[in-house]
Amino acid sequence: MIMAVASLGCMNREIMRSSGTQTNTNEEVPVLTETTGAPYLATHQSIVDEMLAVANVTGDDILYDLGSGDGRIPITAAMRFGTKGVGIDIDPVLVRMANKNAIDQKVEDKVKFVEADIFKYDFSDATVVMLYLSPKLNVQLKPQLMKLKSGTRIVSHNHDMGDWKPEVKKRVTTPAGIEHTVYLWRIP
Repeated sequence: MIMAVASLGCMNREIMRSSGTQTNTNEEVPVLTETTGAPYLATHQSIVDEMLAVANVTGDDILYDLGSGDGRIPITAAMRFGTKGVGIDIDPVLVRMANKNAIDQKVEDKVKFVEADIFKYDFSDATVVMLYLSPKLNVQLKPQLMKLKSGTRIVSHNHDMGDWKPEVKKRVTTPAGIEHTVYLWRIP
């Protein structure tokens, strides 16, 4: 098991790489995540913002976040654009945290978080799919993603899709100086 530290209400907080803890919080809640896929690593808000911008997310979208962690991507989209969203994660602690964060941000009518296997969950109504998984999981998901309706946008944080060339590949640097890559693909 991998030990990651997260906090309730962790929207807009920088992750400190060296200690694995979040800053600007009085309460830290340890979150254990299984290594059966990708470890939980919270996405910095500046990366979330860029992922939403690259996908050109609007209030008309249905956004799915596969491996949603604390829920910050669907929650941010709901708060900014009124986007409906679903977060899927295998970790029940993270799912509870994400649902609490949605309530705290008053968007529980727009987003929900479910404990499920991303390979078995039906997200065929998605217009946008967000990923921060692993290179291996991204490639394994590709056949499922290719079944989505034409025009559906797929955005990945830091990991490509093997030989599937992205429409957009953008470098983003966090305020702490850490460089990330955001990829966008569109289902043909």
